[in-house]
Amino acid sequence: MAQDDIIKKPGRLKIRPDFLAVQKGKRLRGPYFLLETLDRGDPDQAPRIGFTVTKKQGNSVERNRMRRRLREVVRHMAGVPFKPGHDYVVVARRDTLSASFDGLVTALTERVNESTKQRRPQQPRVDTDRRTGQHQNTRPSQPEHQD
Repeated sequence: MAQDDIIKKPGRLKIRPDFLAVQKGKRLRGPYFLLETLDRGDPDQAPRIGFTVTKKQGNSVERNRMRRRLREVVRHMAGVPFKPGHDYVVVARRDTLSASFDGLVTALTERVNESTKQRRPQQPRVDTDRRTGQHQNTRPSQPEHQD
């Protein structure tokens, strides 16, 4: 077994500045949670993962149950390609409590695989007038210079 074939176990995000840094990365929405990812730019380091559940998702018993379920999902996903040198934050939603365990595993696997894909650059948006169907110029006009 080569050195590159070894799957690194994800570490944990524990301090607030790390969680705040990941918020600036890519966000992938799903039915049970939001997955935030950030490339730290150091591929030699193991991936790290953190869990967040806001107070509006329920009382402390429910929030802790959501967190425990998500930690267990990550533990069962030993073969999922968490990219080395990346941080992941799973922000739980209320549906995490009622979801099947297999559904959670599938959803997290899909989000992690999505995070590894390159996104296409977005095309500029062209607005149309609803009444006439004509394209509108969304750029502000530049004032002409008067000499």
